[in-house]
Amino acid sequence: MTRPDTDLDVYLHDADRIDALRADVRAGLSASPKWLPPKYFYDARGSELFEEITRLPEYYPTRAEREILTDHAAAVARVTGAKTLVELGSGSSEKTRLLLDALRDHGTLGSFVPLDVSAAALHDAVGALRADYPDLHVRGVVADFVNHLEVLPDTGGRLVAFLGGTIGNFTPAERSPFLASLRARLSVGEWFLLGADLVKDPAVLVPAYDDAQGVTAEFNRNVLRVLNRELDADFDVDAFAHVALWDARREWIEMRLRSERSMAVHLRALDLTVTFAEGEELRTEVSAKFRRDGLTAELAAAGFTVRHWWTDAGSRFAVALATAS
Repeated sequence: MTRPDTDLDVYLHDADRIDALRADVRAGLSASPKWLPPKYFYDARGSELFEEITRLPEYYPTRAEREILTDHAAAVARVTGAKTLVELGSGSSEKTRLLLDALRDHGTLGSFVPLDVSAAALHDAVGALRADYPDLHVRGVVADFVNHLEVLPDTGGRLVAFLGGTIGNFTPAERSPFLASLRARLSVGEWFLLGADLVKDPAVLVPAYDDAQGVTAEFNRNVLRVLNRELDADFDVDAFAHVALWDARREWIEMRLRSERSMAVHLRALDLTVTFAEGEELRTEVSAKFRRDGLTAELAAAGFTVRHWWTDAGSRFAVALATAS
């Protein structure tokens, strides 16, 4: 571990990120059907596009989760009495301020640990948080929450927040070890706050991933721009159409990119050539939706007991407060 500045503990370096990108892309583009992990959407441009998505009329999850946190953050503070708040995949930590305010007002919170893969985003967020919460100890952790949970500070009295519905980007086979690994890092009685999108009418779900303005389509295609830049690839980005589908059996949304013509793509940094048939689809994201009984059972299997379950007024989104048992 190195510390390039006084704001951050760095466990994930640029070289690590590139190595992971190379391995993931080689595996995904060599598979049948082809796939890419959604985390590679989020370069600077991708993050900007996602922030724009959260403000679109079709994209309800951000507003719904904010509504829940606005209504119930004080209850979270009262029930948990958390001394340390840890946020996985924190980004700008904007919604988390509702929790920080509630925990500060409750009088228990002493420190906040935002964890994210982006050192630049964390540096900016930590600076802003320190200015706005001068009595709070804030230290960012640059890490991948899938692979680096062991670096979470063991301060006792922790509340770990995993918001935004990001849990849905895991398949069931991936969620189980992730939740078990997180539980292994917590002591009995510590807390986990989880935001999860709920199963609902596809007429509401699908437009959230295929908006009328085409912002999500641009966001989806951005992953190809990332590969062009980072792996010296030659994807014709405009030759891929955005696709969003509801899989009723698996109860998830799939985002895909559909090749509109036959082509061969060269990724020079990998010494890899990948062919696409006309109409062939590349899966770029899974976004699972949940039911209360199913998610409660998954959490129980990992060693968590759900103590509170809150939804927005439209029952579109849920925030579960669970304890390590």
